[in-house]
Amino acid sequence: MHERSSAVELANSLKRELNRYSPGGKLPSSRALVDRYRVSPVTVSRALARLAAEGLVVTRPGAGAFRAPARTAAAPPGDTSWQEVALSADAATELVPRSVDATGVLVTLAAPPPGVIEFNGGYLHPSLQPEQAMAAALARAGRRPGAWGRPPIDGLPELRDWFARGIGDTWTAAEVLVTAGGQSALTTALRALAPPGAPVLVESPTYPGMLAIARAAGLRPVPVPVDPDGVRPELLAAAFRASGARVFVCQPLFQNPTGAVLSPARRPEVLRIAREAGAFVVEDDFVRRLVHEDAGPLPGPLAADDPDGVVVHVCSLTKATSPSLRVGVLAARGPVLERLRAIHVVDTFFVPRPFQEAALELVGSAAWNRHLRSVSAALKTRRDTLTTALRTELPEPALPHIPSGGYHLWLRLPDGTDEQAVVSAALRAGVAVAPGRPYFSAEPPAAHLRLSFAAVAGPGEITEGVRRLRTAWDETRG
Repeated sequence: MHERSSAVELANSLKRELNRYSPGGKLPSSRALVDRYRVSPVTVSRALARLAAEGLVVTRPGAGAFRAPARTAAAPPGDTSWQEVALSADAATELVPRSVDATGVLVTLAAPPPGVIEFNGGYLHPSLQPEQAMAAALARAGRRPGAWGRPPIDGLPELRDWFARGIGDTWTAAEVLVTAGGQSALTTALRALAPPGAPVLVESPTYPGMLAIARAAGLRPVPVPVDPDGVRPELLAAAFRASGARVFVCQPLFQNPTGAVLSPARRPEVLRIAREAGAFVVEDDFVRRLVHEDAGPLPGPLAADDPDGVVVHVCSLTKATSPSLRVGVLAARGPVLERLRAIHVVDTFFVPRPFQEAALELVGSAAWNRHLRSVSAALKTRRDTLTTALRTELPEPALPHIPSGGYHLWLRLPDGTDEQAVVSAALRAGVAVAPGRPYFSAEPPAAHLRLSFAAVAGPGEITEGVRRLRTAWDETRG
């Protein structure tokens, strides 16, 4: 049995037995627990550490583990109703209220109830994560001289250089800042590029986390429609003229949620339109490392074709590794880089050096490319399994585009469908799906669902998930 799960089971067993001991009473020795439960000393140590963290036991080196003293009764709750007035008063003076609706983000972060198939996840299933390679990289990183010291403010030069090479041949480490993942980088970029109350152009539909960032900064998202070839240049130009915006946020590669790739003809158009508007393009290159096996050659980042500093580039290792490996970058040219650096330093100081060292160890190992090839093949298999299951079991929703990268499909529901009713029925049937409404900054043109195929256990669970979704669909139609 996996050491971690064994420790959890042992901790739960010991927790059930704690009432046998009075507060301060000594628990059996580690050796006795090893013999009784037939587990390793490491498992016993982890289980006791877990109970100590919960405040249930106290460990004393050389003496053993003891039941913790009884907890004092909880204090009665205070009266926080005054905060409603204080928070509302602040909002009354803002051009754009900075209240944050995190619903669209939490859908992909919250773990579903036990037994529910996770079609709403935003990260790789543990079976797809390079756990062994990350553990080895972290262990090697921790032994490096100076690994626990203060890193350079902009990030480790070697790591910045690695990211710069991935952006394009003309980019250098001096133009790259290491950030705590892509979400942090986007937050810094929007704060640097637009003042509160300003408009910011966004793709429609787009990533709910980015909309939440914009609104939290007091910005006003202005939607620009996307089709299978990416953002529509004529509508982008019109939106710049109408709004006076100086920022456009986009995902040119495997856009979230549509999966669209900005076409070769539109790439220079987007840069030209932004340059003529005196505006920045924030490029969120979030899933370049989650390409499918059948994708063929990928277009480079927009930043690779931009010598004039129009593009502020964002990318991260998180999607291709683990939600906890929050290492990404901001890359920019010109005076804007200093503003980005200043905000980044004020907000976070720096990304912890052990994480940076571990990331550098990981991407420099032979295991890294093996992992990317394995994920590429697995994602194609999962995408094809989900596509086939939908066409066979649930053909009513339209599937306008099947991407060759990323981790989800975007379904358009028939006109008149109650999107929330389908989402609720699906959860009752044992499958969690992401509603389409949070992906739109204005009124959506139709009801949608986003189905992730990366967070599930495998193809068998995908097939079962679609079967449950069929049950939910029939319930809403009955």
